Amino acid sequence: MNSKDSSFQAASEKADRRRLVIHDGRYRLPVEIIEPPVRSTGTTGPMLVFLHEGLGSIAQWRDFPFAVSLAAHLPAVVYERGGYGNADPLDGPRSIRYIHEEALQSLPEVLRQLQIDDAILIGHSDGGSIALIFAALWPQKVRGIITEAAHVFVEDSTLAGIREAVNQYDSTDLPERLLRYHGSNTEAAFRGWSETWLSPAFRDWNIEEYLPGVRCPVLVIQGRDDEYGTPAQVEAIVNGVSGSAEPLIIADCGHVPHHQARERVLAEMTRFILALTGQKVIVAARNNNSM
Repeated sequence: MNSKDSSFQAASEKADRRRLVIHDGRYRLPVEIIEPPVRSTGTTGPMLVFLHEGLGSIAQWRDFPFAVSLAAHLPAVVYERGGYGNADPLDGPRSIRYIHEEALQSLPEVLRQLQIDDAILIGHSDGGSIALIFAALWPQKVRGIITEAAHVFVEDSTLAGIREAVNQYDSTDLPERLLRYHGSNTEAAFRGWSETWLSPAFRDWNIEEYLPGVRCPVLVIQGRDDEYGTPAQVEAIVNGVSGSAEPLIIADCGHVPHHQARERVLAEMTRFILALTGQKVIVAARNNNSM
């Protein structure tokens, strides 16, 4: 283990990590709060709020939220939405408006219960779409947004990628791999995600109407080889929001930039966050992708 890895591990061990369970009005949702060790004079600032993908969970972020929290010298919140990970199972089929419902109901309740009025939203895939809708309707609560592989409309490539995921779920060990993260929620989470996106009623799903309401700075990240979308999503977000927007297309990277291009993504996110907060801290980030 090199010195940077040792420093990262030492900082992680000192961090205050709290696991909470909150109720969003419908489901109990596990929440992890990360408070990084103090590394400079105490500076108040926003909370980093991580929003997972359509098949995501707290554990699937691995240590990435802590790495960002440490580098940006800001606390972070990571939570699981209803029907994922260790959250309560859904009480019915997933609605074709589930992304809207998460942005309009669940996320506001999570922030209310945690008393977060100043957030930087970091959303992966579905989480990025949720962040954009929320920011358009509650701009006073969002200082900035970072999206990774977010969607604002449905593309043929997205549907092709989901069909391939269904094939893998039915013919490989993908269910067992997801079971480690989602337990008894696994089958409903996967089928709810895939069947919703592949349903004819979802084909016209589009959230571009919300983009002009996004007035905060946005960093829009996507892998050039994303199997679920094209750079057209990035272009639509950058051109659609009212605030400043910075596109970042990463070569040789697929749908999960924070793992597949960890060093680059961590550095770019940290730069963006520090610019938002005006902090002057030494950026410390681990230089490899291993856990």
